[in-house]
Amino acid sequence: MRNRLAVHATRLLPLVLGIGALALGPGAVAAAAAGSAPSPPGAQPPPLLTILSHSSVGYWAYPQVAAIARATPSAHGRRVARLRFLTPDGLDQAQIYEALSEQRGPAPGADWIDISIPGRPNGKTGWVPASALGPLHTVYGLLVVSRSKERATYYNRLDKPIWSARVGVGRASLPTPAGHYWVLERFRLTDDPFLGPYGVATSAYAPTESEWPGGGVVGIHGTNAPQLIPGRPSHGCVRLRDPDITHLYRYLQLGTQIDIT
Repeated sequence: MRNRLAVHATRLLPLVLGIGALALGPGAVAAAAAGSAPSPPGAQPPPLLTILSHSSVGYWAYPQVAAIARATPSAHGRRVARLRFLTPDGLDQAQIYEALSEQRGPAPGADWIDISIPGRPNGKTGWVPASALGPLHTVYGLLVVSRSKERATYYNRLDKPIWSARVGVGRASLPTPAGHYWVLERFRLTDDPFLGPYGVATSAYAPTESEWPGGGVVGIHGTNAPQLIPGRPSHGCVRLRDPDITHLYRYLQLGTQIDIT
């Protein structure tokens, strides 16, 4: 689980070395590189980079404006995407974005946040001005879905497994995509026995389609065919027996982190 933190820090290393400091959580500061040259007298302090979401602690926010996400924390950075207010599956739910890192600049209005961006290709990230997002929300817990073991395990804020169950995942031609994701939406379902009593939409996208409404979004939901679990019966979604999704649903809050391996 902690390998993801190392991967995220590695992706940010060129930026970290350029600004001179790296924080491993809000308020915790560590030197970015040993022996870095001191700033000249009178110079502005370098921006401070803070890693936010990691391990079983996640941060997320609603967008406030339809800002452009950029490849670097700069108004001149390459355009990556534009923030949207509603999720893309047509269910009219508010979109949320996982906050990965925050760069605080030396001047007012110079703060940027690195966010995860749902959509194809999976794993897209981009920087937006901090003012483009609302307050950061904190969520604890991590769901790990192992495709090879056909099993899902939920870890609490202490990284201890407290729930586990067998699952159904995508078939070979329509695989459940590996990667790091988060919970976008959660629903109590009442009129679709195929999806079971509860459903959770993730930020993951299947390669072509899925059984989730709108197509493409990878969902975690129940099933009216429990005999197919464990197995690979889906179009990319993660299926659980109805008693298992009923139990898991209590833990999966908005923004809860999900690793599919």
